[in-house]
Amino acid sequence: MSRPPDPAKRRDLLDRVRAYIVRNGLADLSLRPLARELGTSDRMLLYYFGSKERMVAEVLSVYERRPLLRARRLLHAADPPLNAAGLRSFMEETWRQFSAPELRATLPLYLEIMAVGLLHPDRYGPVVRDAVSEWVRLLTGVFLGLGMAEARARTEATLLADATLGLLIAPLTSGDWERADTAFHTLLDRLEPGWRDV
Repeated sequence: MSRPPDPAKRRDLLDRVRAYIVRNGLADLSLRPLARELGTSDRMLLYYFGSKERMVAEVLSVYERRPLLRARRLLHAADPPLNAAGLRSFMEETWRQFSAPELRATLPLYLEIMAVGLLHPDRYGPVVRDAVSEWVRLLTGVFLGLGMAEARARTEATLLADATLGLLIAPLTSGDWERADTAFHTLLDRLEPGWRDV
């Protein structure tokens, strides 16, 4: 009977695979060069993860939701926003954390995953859809807490989540984070008055 995979070693491999993917992207990802870089074998990676696609999907599901987990912690660290100004403050702090250098480093990978997910929905599409859906669910709950009807809360959450994602991705090509920051605050200027009209 074969020995079950060591959870600590598996987690260590996930950490190192993630660092490799952030540095090198997904486009040319191949198990042999990856294994060589990690000081292991492609056979060992398959032993722990089953396939390259499953390994990448697991790396993404574990790590690319960290921004979402940060936002959840922000919500639970204090009372949830009870008015439009409170929601704006929450979004400003979320934006500040998202645009921090350590999270910015993962954004090119996220963009690549979205592109690969569109071209090959059977591979990584569900990971991206789940992450975006989770954001919409989180923000829908906040809007419901402000007293909005469910349909409107979902629409406002979709608008805010999708616009924020776009503003995070756009500077990857231009490098102009200052312009993105100004645009994000302008977006809040336009949306916040509507949040008061519950």
